[in-house]
Amino acid sequence: MDQSKPPREPRHHYGVGSSQYGYAANYGAPAPDGYGGYGGYGGYPGYGETAVQRSLQDYLLILRERIWYIVAAFLVVFAGAAIFTYTRIPVYESISTVEIFRRNPTVMQVQQVMDSEVRSAEDLNTQVNILKSTAIMQRVADKLTGDDLKRFMAPYEKKDAAKTPTVLRVLELNREIVPQRLSLIVGIQYRHPDKEMAAKVANLFADEYIFYSAHVRVDESLKAVVELEERATEQRKKVDDIARSLQAYREKNNLVSLDQRKDISTETLKELNLRVAQGAATLQEAETRWKQVLDARQRGADLLTLSAIASDPTVTDLQKQAAAAKIAVTQMSERYRPKHPKMIEVVNALTEAQNQLNRAVQTTAAQVEANYQAALQNYTQARAALAAQETSSLSVDRLGVEYSNMERDYSVNEKILENILSRMRETSMSSTVETQNARLVDHAAPGRKPVSPNYLLNLGLGVVGGLGFGLALAFFVAYADDRVKSAYDIEAVVGLPLLAIVPKFKKPVAKGDDRQGAPFIPPDEPEIAEAFSTLYSSLRLKDESKKAQCIVITSTVPGEGKSFITRNLALTFASHGERVLLVDCDLRRPVVHRAFHVENLKGVIDVCTNDTPLDDVIIKNVQPNLDVLPSGGRSKNPAQNLTSKNFEVMLAELRKRYDRIFLDTPPVALVSDAFVILPLADGSIYSIFFNKVRRKAAQFCVQRLTEISVPHFGAVLNGLDQNIGGYYYQHYYDKSYKQYYVTNEDDGEGKRREAPTRPAQGRK
Repeated sequence: MDQSKPPREPRHHYGVGSSQYGYAANYGAPAPDGYGGYGGYGGYPGYGETAVQRSLQDYLLILRERIWYIVAAFLVVFAGAAIFTYTRIPVYESISTVEIFRRNPTVMQVQQVMDSEVRSAEDLNTQVNILKSTAIMQRVADKLTGDDLKRFMAPYEKKDAAKTPTVLRVLELNREIVPQRLSLIVGIQYRHPDKEMAAKVANLFADEYIFYSAHVRVDESLKAVVELEERATEQRKKVDDIARSLQAYREKNNLVSLDQRKDISTETLKELNLRVAQGAATLQEAETRWKQVLDARQRGADLLTLSAIASDPTVTDLQKQAAAAKIAVTQMSERYRPKHPKMIEVVNALTEAQNQLNRAVQTTAAQVEANYQAALQNYTQARAALAAQETSSLSVDRLGVEYSNMERDYSVNEKILENILSRMRETSMSSTVETQNARLVDHAAPGRKPVSPNYLLNLGLGVVGGLGFGLALAFFVAYADDRVKSAYDIEAVVGLPLLAIVPKFKKPVAKGDDRQGAPFIPPDEPEIAEAFSTLYSSLRLKDESKKAQCIVITSTVPGEGKSFITRNLALTFASHGERVLLVDCDLRRPVVHRAFHVENLKGVIDVCTNDTPLDDVIIKNVQPNLDVLPSGGRSKNPAQNLTSKNFEVMLAELRKRYDRIFLDTPPVALVSDAFVILPLADGSIYSIFFNKVRRKAAQFCVQRLTEISVPHFGAVLNGLDQNIGGYYYQHYYDKSYKQYYVTNEDDGEGKRREAPTRPAQGRK
C-alpha cells in the first residue's frame, strides 16, 4: 500500500441493521426489537459502536438451526437408556440391621481372652470388615443347600458351566455392608432377583456374624485354658527346682550370719569412702595451686599474680613494705639527685624489700609444692585402704548377691505360678458362658418393589444425557462449520457492515430455468424485490455511497451471486429514474449477456485492445434507463486489458454519460482483477452467499480489499435459505410480513392484474 497517500477517512457503518438507518429509517416507524442492533441474530451493537458480541439468543438460534442433530442424538441416547432399563432383570433388595455392643455383656467379673470392646472408629471398622470377610460369606454359603441353593443360583447360571460364577462370587457382588453414621448400627443389604431369597440371605449374614463372633470367643477361651494348664505345670516344676537349689547353697556356704557380716563391712566402707573423697578434694585443690605455679614459671610470669602466693601473710607484708619503699623513692626523686646520700639510702631500702619479697615468694611456692606432695600421699594411702576393704567385702557380697538372686527368683516364679493358676480358673469358668457382642435389630423382609433397574433414574439420565449429548453435538457441528451464515460472521469476523439480505428463491429451479440469471425477479418472489429496495435505500443513506458513481461488485469465490446482485441492483437504480450502465468486467467468465439475452460479440475487450468507440459496444435500453456493456467475449490476458490506459479512459468517459456505473468483477479469492479495477471506482459492494464461503477465506479477501484506499460500502448476504437462515433473520422474513409485499399481480387497491412482460432489447 502506498504510504504517500493521505489516510483514508474512517468507514461509517450504515447498513439496514444500523441503529441510525435501519428499517425504521426506511419506513418511518420505530425499529422492532433486534432491528436497531442488527447483527444477524438481533441484540448486536449498531455500526459505529463497540465490538459485536454473541448473546444468549445467538446460541439459542445456533441450537435451533441444528435442532435435528439434537433430536437425533437425544433419541439415540434415550432409546439406549430405555432398552438398557427395560431389558434388565428386576432386582430386589432386603436389609437386616445389627447392633454392635460397645462392651460385651458382663456375666462374670473376669477378664475375657478376646477384647472385642468398641472404643474408637477403628474398632467399629474392624467389626464391619469382619462382616465383609470371606469367613462370613463361606458360612452363609454353607447354609445354602438343596432347593435354596438352586433357587439362589438360578438367575446366574450360564449355558457354559465354566462361566457360571461361584456362590462366594455371587454373594460378594450383591452384598453391601452399610454402617449408619454416628451409631453402632450396621445395615446388611443384599440384592437378588428373588425377593424371598434376598431377605433370607440378608438374615443369614446377620445370624452368621453374631454366631461367628460368639463361637470365636469360646474357641479362643478353650485354647487359652489348655495353654494355661501346660504353663502352670512347667512353672510349678521350676519353682520346686529353685527352692531346692536355695537350701543347698545356704548349707554349703554357712550363710546363717550373712546379714551381720554385711553390716560391719558396709560401715567400714562408708568411712573409707568418706576419707577417699576428702583426700581427693584436698589433692585436687593442692594440685591446682601447684600447676598454677608451674605454669607461671614456664611463662616467666610474676608469681605474685597467683592468689595462692599473693594471699600468704608474709608475702602480703613484704608487698606492702616494697610499695612503701617505692613511694619513698618517688618522693625523694623529686627533691634529690640520684647521687644524693638520702636518695641512695631509700633506693637501697627498696632493693632490700624487693629481695625479701622474692625470697618469700619462692618460699611460698615451695610450700605449695610440699602441700601437693603431702595431699597426694594421703590420697594414695586412703585409696589403698579402701581397695583392701572392698576386696574383703566382695567375698561377703558375692555370696550375698548369689543368695539374694536365688531368693528373688524363687519369689518371682512363685507369684507367676499363682497368677497362672488364678487366670486358668477364671478362663475355665468363662469358657462355659457364651456371650454375644451384637444383636439383630431388624430382620430383613422381602422388598415390595425392585431397586434395580431404577426406571425413573435411568430414563431421567437418558433424557439428560441425550440432551447433553445433543447440545454438545450441535455446538461441535457449529464450531466445525466455519461458513459465513450470519450477520455476526459478516460484521465481527469478516469486518464489513451488512447492507441487505437477499433471500433464496422459494420454488425449486427446474431444469433449464435459470432464475438467478433472469433479468426480472419473478412476481411470486416479493421478498427478493424488497431486499433490493432495501439495498438501494441503504446505499442512499450515506453521502459516501449516495454520491458514488462507479461501484464495483465482487465476491470471494464463484457462485456467490455477485452477477445476480449487480444486475438487480442496476435494475433497481434504473427503476428510480437514474441513468445506469452495467459493465461486465468479468473477462474470464462473462454472464451478463446471457442474463439479458443479448449478444456478446463486442464489448470491454474491444474498447481496451482496438479502441472501439463506446457507442458501438454499449447495448442501450436493455431495460428502461439501463444500458449494458458486455465483455465482448473471453480475454486471454484479462489483467493486461483491465490495466490498460484505454480501460481507464473508458471509465472516465462513462462517468460523463451515466449517473451510476456498476462493474461486475471476478471473485477476489481466485484472480486479482477486482484489485486492479477498484482504485478506478468510487466504492465496492461485497457479495457473500449464505452458508457457502469459509469465514477465513472471506476475511482474508476483505482484508486485502481494505488495503486499497477506496470506500467499501458493505456486504450483501445472498441466497438466504429461509428454512435454515430464517432462524438467524426471522425479524426480517417472518411470514407475518407477507401482506406488506406488493406483487406484480396486485394493483394499488389489491386487485389482481397481469404482470407486464418486457422483452430484452437488442443492441443499439
